[in-house]
Amino acid sequence: MGEARVLRLGRLSRVVVWRAWRRVAVALLVALLILLASLALGEAALSAPQWLAALCSPGSGAGLILWQLRLPRALLGALVGAALALSGWLLQQVMRNPLASPDTLGVTAGAATLAVGYLVFLAADVGSAWMPLAAALGALLAVLLVMLAAWRGGTTPLRLVLMGIGLSTLLSAVTTFVLVSSPLTTTLSAYVWLTGSVYGGNWSDVGWLAACFGVALVALMPLVRLALLAPLDDGLAVGIGVRVQWTRTLLILLAAGLAGIAVAWGGAMAFVGLVAPHVARRLLRQPGAAQIAMAIVVGAGMTMAADLAGRLLFPPLDLPAGLFVAAIGAPFFLGLMMKQAR
Repeated sequence: MGEARVLRLGRLSRVVVWRAWRRVAVALLVALLILLASLALGEAALSAPQWLAALCSPGSGAGLILWQLRLPRALLGALVGAALALSGWLLQQVMRNPLASPDTLGVTAGAATLAVGYLVFLAADVGSAWMPLAAALGALLAVLLVMLAAWRGGTTPLRLVLMGIGLSTLLSAVTTFVLVSSPLTTTLSAYVWLTGSVYGGNWSDVGWLAACFGVALVALMPLVRLALLAPLDDGLAVGIGVRVQWTRTLLILLAAGLAGIAVAWGGAMAFVGLVAPHVARRLLRQPGAAQIAMAIVVGAGMTMAADLAGRLLFPPLDLPAGLFVAAIGAPFFLGLMMKQAR
């Protein structure tokens, strides 16, 4: 605590640990380097002089590649990863379970089911512009169903997890049935989306997702203290004046909304919401605002790095970022399971 400082602004005061924020700054620098690599590397690689020229000349050939293709795609990936990571951090706090993630409560499965249903039954008639809304609505409906099914004069983390796993299994079966029954072209595009991809991301997508993520961050600010108290035992939390059920409901709905908007624009990109919060906790042991910021930065960097790998590793193929996130996340998940079983 030697580097801790108390910042005061009128009646407000905050204890800031500078060492923690320095680590966040280093992680942010790494994420920015990944962003720069995403802009420079690809089928048409840009040298440093070309990159600078393209940055200053949006109308040139290289400028179009940088401003219209690579930059919006990279930023969309960063926002998707940040939203999933923050959602996972909140759920792990509320559930008091290191294995919790947006998949645990059926959020991803709900978004996938409604999005695939939209692609199969509505996209041909009304276009795909409303698919993000369908995915976000599916995520929120799924978490509401889980909470209603788990309600017994209140909810507990265990009941929520069990109901979430059950609903995820059911919705996954529904999604598979819809895909099997749909035309091949629709099935192929749906499978790419289900894997998780930011291919074709544009400035409109970036703007909408950034606005939604900004609203979620503003909504989280007054709830940060409650999120940090969420791992406490219910009896102890009630004893210090926390309204447990109300707090749990608010945080779960916020986490579901974050995961919903991420899945809406980035597809069902599994494991980011599981892995990024754990990496943040390993880098910063003390819970707080710095740990939340670290989770956001790690999630953004993970998704951008996975998308960059999908573009570079198997040319001329452009593979979905979700494949590479899963390649990292699945072994990480198995390791956590083995650790929990000991």
